[in-house]
Amino acid sequence: MAAPEATPVLQMKKSLSNEIFDVVVVGGGFVGITLALALARGGVRTALIDAATAGAEATPSRPIALAEGSRRILEGLGLWNEISAGATPIRAVHVSDRGRFGFARLKASDYGVDALGYVSDAGEIGAVLGRVLDAAPEVTVFKPCSVHQLQFLEERVRVECASAEGSLSLDTRLLAAADGGQSVVRRLSGIQARERDWEQSAITATVRTRFDHGGVAYERFTADGPVALLPMGRRRSGLVWTLPHERAEALMARDDASFLEALGETFGTRLGAFTEAGARTRHRLHSAHSRLAVKPRLALAGNAANHLHPVAGQGLNLGLRDAAILAEIVVDASRRGDDPGALATLKRYADWRRVDQRSTSQFTEAVVRLFSNDSVPLALLRDAGLVGLDSFSFLKRTLSRHAMGLAGRGPRLSRGLPL
Repeated sequence: MAAPEATPVLQMKKSLSNEIFDVVVVGGGFVGITLALALARGGVRTALIDAATAGAEATPSRPIALAEGSRRILEGLGLWNEISAGATPIRAVHVSDRGRFGFARLKASDYGVDALGYVSDAGEIGAVLGRVLDAAPEVTVFKPCSVHQLQFLEERVRVECASAEGSLSLDTRLLAAADGGQSVVRRLSGIQARERDWEQSAITATVRTRFDHGGVAYERFTADGPVALLPMGRRRSGLVWTLPHERAEALMARDDASFLEALGETFGTRLGAFTEAGARTRHRLHSAHSRLAVKPRLALAGNAANHLHPVAGQGLNLGLRDAAILAEIVVDASRRGDDPGALATLKRYADWRRVDQRSTSQFTEAVVRLFSNDSVPLALLRDAGLVGLDSFSFLKRTLSRHAMGLAGRGPRLSRGLPL
């Protein structure tokens, strides 16, 4: 589907009429749109500010792994049916340490689910979310509009954003930041983040192989970084290849045949030869973890709260859980007549999310460090750990539930319940 033309002026779905919104969401990506739709469908007066001219519907093509918990959240909002048309189920996951003995396997059939997760194209997901948002009159959209000033008052936040028509001022009882790892809202609010440059790049592309993947997702760790192949249709996989910057730059400069030859040498022949490569993109990798999740009248969600390394494919899934839980807490508060931006309300969100956010972030960083070290004793230890994981069903079940986004207390949307 072709991306819509950039909107030259503010796109608004209704007049403000001096309205104070219950929630203003900043960020028109996957997490921001999901949060805005969930809030609005729960009866909360919601606006969304998007700095981009096109928004999520113009997201570049790249493979996205959606966990089972994320599928349930999207299904609860009525979004999954359309997204599922282009999604491929992950029936199993195969993790290995290239050139060594360690490996582990996870199978959906062992846990009573149809799939551990689903793989789709980011551009296709973005197009669905963009269409649903455009058709949702209950969300007021301001796009393109860039937030440049915030004023935190006792009972509201005043948000100043710049558009082609000049500056616009909005008042809201709660400001929700879902504007990415380089969050402008986080910076303007004076909240610091622990940041790390991994000195790595990720190359993403769609590749074809001689043999079909059979619904198996592969994560192969190498001396340069992990290579992930995610199932996307018959004999087609989404590639996420993590490498040092110099190596990634050199691979991006190669022609398709030479690139596929290097990929085959790194991944091996489990799926036969690599026969075709789609357009490649390269992303420099960094992580950022906000020092605070909330302050009076402000909540952070998605990458604005925790921007993860892509090694475990958990960034978007963590953000969608943020959105579902924040929406649930705010909707419940609004139904009780409570102030959605009061610190007491927002602490419930921060307390609920703390364990999941921290454990997912720590696990992701531990995997990067553990599998990026060629020390022989450490390699033997991690390979023994993989074999142990493959051998003990309790460990596999625990890891699988975390990977599927089903560990701990889930939001109502992930349990098949309405907001």
